[in-house]
Amino acid sequence: MVRPFWEGPMMPSFRIARGPVATLRVALLLCLGLAGAGARAQEMEPRAFSPSPVGANFLVLGYGYQWGSILFDPTLPVTDTTAQVHTLTAGYGRTFDLLGSSASFAVAVPYAWGKAEGNLADQAQEISRSGPCDMRLRLAANLLGGPALSPREFATRTPATTLGASLLVIAPTGQYDPARMINLGMHRWAAKPELGLSHPAGPWTLELTGGVWFFAPNLDYYQGQRRAQDPLLSVQGHACYTFRPRLWLALSSTYYAGGRVFLDGEPSDTRQANSRAGLTLALPMGPQHSLKLTWSAGASTRVGQDFNSVGVAYQYLWF
Repeated sequence: MVRPFWEGPMMPSFRIARGPVATLRVALLLCLGLAGAGARAQEMEPRAFSPSPVGANFLVLGYGYQWGSILFDPTLPVTDTTAQVHTLTAGYGRTFDLLGSSASFAVAVPYAWGKAEGNLADQAQEISRSGPCDMRLRLAANLLGGPALSPREFATRTPATTLGASLLVIAPTGQYDPARMINLGMHRWAAKPELGLSHPAGPWTLELTGGVWFFAPNLDYYQGQRRAQDPLLSVQGHACYTFRPRLWLALSSTYYAGGRVFLDGEPSDTRQANSRAGLTLALPMGPQHSLKLTWSAGASTRVGQDFNSVGVAYQYLWF
């Protein structure tokens, strides 16, 4: 039941520096921090809890491009803030038998680069960043309806409603320098427990998942500050249509809320309440190779990135 997972970053919050130029630079650096933290709550991953036969290995190479604007508190004198972010990701996953149920483990390592620009009091600035981002690890298992099956048994099974659980962990392995306000790495641990329900209906599969991000504090934030963040709720819905095995199209949506940031105990006006919509197309290329094409856009954005996103991922499968 392993599926490639790409978590694009959620908007990091920030503290306004003194002076208009410093404020603009914080805003621009914020745009580039998106790729490093990975818009975690924004990610939409259809079929993340679909069963797979045990003993399957997945190698995934992916590229993503995000572009768009950043919406700030309207009281801030920052306008026309935009960013373009590229991300390369390498990942590996394997399915296995966990107490008679289908389970999987996966790891992904992203690398990002991009630029951001904006205006403050008619002053235009541009900032760029590049480097490794934080590693992501995911453990998932079926709780109901997804027994561990060999490839032969899996091919003849009757699809059934399944309930799965997963734990996604982001480790602080990315590029980080406490002299910078925003980095590609977040210098903290983050974890997201999640439940996912999948129901087949003929060629359709309907899915609903819900989870909560929890964040450890960054004790070595900019200029020795302590950066903490409230939990962030994430809910996803997917409607997948299967044309034939491994060829499918999914319409997805997600809503995420919360995540207010505290610097040295002081809260910022950065609580999110945003939604996105997207499409995913999976294309088989023989028995062991496949491509996945993705697109998403912001449907409603209160505070954060109002980004468009496209991506392509190549997957190699072997037993």
